[in-house]
Amino acid sequence: MNEELLLCIIVPCFNEEAVLPETIKVLTGILNSLSETGTISRKSFILFVDDGSSDKTWQLVSARAETVPSIQGLRLSRNFGHQNALIAGIETVNKEADCVITIDADLQDDARMIPAFVYKYLEGSDVVYGVRKRRDQDTFFKKNTARVFYKLMAKMGVNLVPNHADFRLLSRRAVQEFMRYQEENLFIRGIIPLLGFKSSKVYYDRQKRYAGESKYPLKKMLAFAVDGITSFSIVPIKLVMSIGFLFVLIGGAIAAYALINWFLDHTISGWTSLILSIWMIGGMQLMAIGVIGEYIGKIFTETKKRPRYTIEINTLHNKKLSEKDKFHE
Repeated sequence: MNEELLLCIIVPCFNEEAVLPETIKVLTGILNSLSETGTISRKSFILFVDDGSSDKTWQLVSARAETVPSIQGLRLSRNFGHQNALIAGIETVNKEADCVITIDADLQDDARMIPAFVYKYLEGSDVVYGVRKRRDQDTFFKKNTARVFYKLMAKMGVNLVPNHADFRLLSRRAVQEFMRYQEENLFIRGIIPLLGFKSSKVYYDRQKRYAGESKYPLKKMLAFAVDGITSFSIVPIKLVMSIGFLFVLIGGAIAAYALINWFLDHTISGWTSLILSIWMIGGMQLMAIGVIGEYIGKIFTETKKRPRYTIEINTLHNKKLSEKDKFHE
């Protein structure tokens, strides 16, 4: 029995009108079950973070927030991205909740495992990772690119939890330590393992999306992977430098070969090799500029110190203000 444990479930949403009623039903059911058994406080709640949706997502959230005490909403002024929506939710409740669980609104992460997360926390874990048991539902391409991504990140010294996305539990002290990381390009999946607190894993089967469509197409997935790599490692720059050095050696060998043939008065037929060399070296230079530009762009973003998000409406804050006014009356 731990009726004093205040849990907050943070749900980032972007155009989730189709799935939201079912998400609210499932999560409130789990929350009520945990509070009725005395596992968590009856003051525990769900915070839906609307990341600038253009459909009726916010209308659904705000309507429920008015009638159901365990549902709260946070509306961002525009679309700031999934990771920033997560950070907004975490920072908003960091002084309220004893622990937070983050889960996507599409119900593909098995919400039924939330009680297992709480029990792991009660056993002493500050971080609990939700990890997929298998990737049977993924396409051949997605399955193998994910495997390559995790191996690549491991080679670069980035400590990621394989097959873990953003379904996790963080204790209050884990949240407070996480908030000390102030960089603009915050790769959450890489930061959390750096905290060093006691962690555990809960394995689950990925569910089919209840409704709506995925907000992570291939383009966004690739951008996310590049962001993760360049946020944590300078290995790509070292790799470009190594390839550049290799091209210098190859160029030196070709120059020596050309000079030897010139001294021996042999005809040098080099149009094809010359064109190939120009294309290869030119491509290498453009790639090198692109990699360096990615890092310079991140530095430029960091130096501006702009906020990660802007909150337009916070029902949790508004509720506190109304209760305060009621008390003064």
